[in-house]
Amino acid sequence: MKYFSFQEFERSETAYRHGIDNTLPDKLKGNVAALVDKVLDPLREAWGKPITVTSGYRCAALNKAVGGSGTSHHCKGMAADISTGNKVENRRLFQLIIDLGLPFTQLIDEKGFSWVHVSLDQSDVKRQVLRL
Repeated sequence: MKYFSFQEFERSETAYRHGIDNTLPDKLKGNVAALVDKVLDPLREAWGKPITVTSGYRCAALNKAVGGSGTSHHCKGMAADISTGNKVENRRLFQLIIDLGLPFTQLIDEKGFSWVHVSLDQSDVKRQVLRL
């Protein structure tokens, strides 16, 4: 984990506002590390500029508070919503993930590239691309 930390995956304004403890359980740290090592760090290296994790791990209470899916990869430490800070650059980031051939389970354009969702379930690397 060269460019990202476990703390970035725990950080959540929603959790803070609602007093939710969103500490990443030790048993899920391997999932976060795999996502970072296989997807996010290589992406950051190729991008050459900072990438922000806007939503990483979500405990059940936080996932409910944000209206997340009950089967969300975020709850397993297998997903991150990432952003460069603007939609044009997020679109480029999205395409770079594809062009680099990085492994992923889902890659989602969220709300016209407001952010990019990327997940990695190492047992199901199906490279599903969606636009929501």
